[in-house]
Amino acid sequence: MILFLVTDRRRLAGQVAFAEARRCVVRQAEQAIAAGLDGIIVRERDLEARHLADLTRDIVALSRGSTTRVLVSDRVDVALASGADGVHLRGDSFSAREVRAMTPTPFMIGRSVHGVKEASQVTDVDYLIAGTVWPSESKPGLDQLLDLEGLTAVTKAVHVPVLAIGGVTIDRMPAVASAGGAGVAAIGLFMDASAVGCRATSLQAVAQAARTRFDTSGSRS
Repeated sequence: MILFLVTDRRRLAGQVAFAEARRCVVRQAEQAIAAGLDGIIVRERDLEARHLADLTRDIVALSRGSTTRVLVSDRVDVALASGADGVHLRGDSFSAREVRAMTPTPFMIGRSVHGVKEASQVTDVDYLIAGTVWPSESKPGLDQLLDLEGLTAVTKAVHVPVLAIGGVTIDRMPAVASAGGAGVAAIGLFMDASAVGCRATSLQAVAQAARTRFDTSGSRS
């Protein structure tokens, strides 16, 4: 099973000064690495390139010697400048083939997709993230969800791992596995919803529970 943390400093730390939020994101990344998560996508779209690169460098430094890969959301330039392991492309971004031409080997490339038609047209990626599957706090009021039927269609249409995103919980791991998903990418799953202030917390128990529910779910091969 593949587990990816997607960062969101505002949801993680609230409306605090950037320096405080930044420390909270780094603390969350440290916990993700300690728990053996497979990837961290640094998704802070509003940050200037310098601040985004500095944040990513700190997370990359923490990840060295671990199995956790660090990717930057859509900013190929920042991913390269910060020594990240790859980039996660939005659905409307560059083609993966263009990115391959400007990046070293190995360099991980993923892409977000929102339906089977979009997914079936994607090439040269290492994985896809498909969603939004269930209602999500990160995208309130979203009219059209991918849902489990759509997730199943995506997994059947491609030959790379597909991670589900959107409203992911431990109890929904069996459904993702049954739909053919290779794992999940999540924001809220990897923070303490009850905490006041920085919601970064130990992720050992969450990661173990997610893998256990997923691996014992009787998913299709």
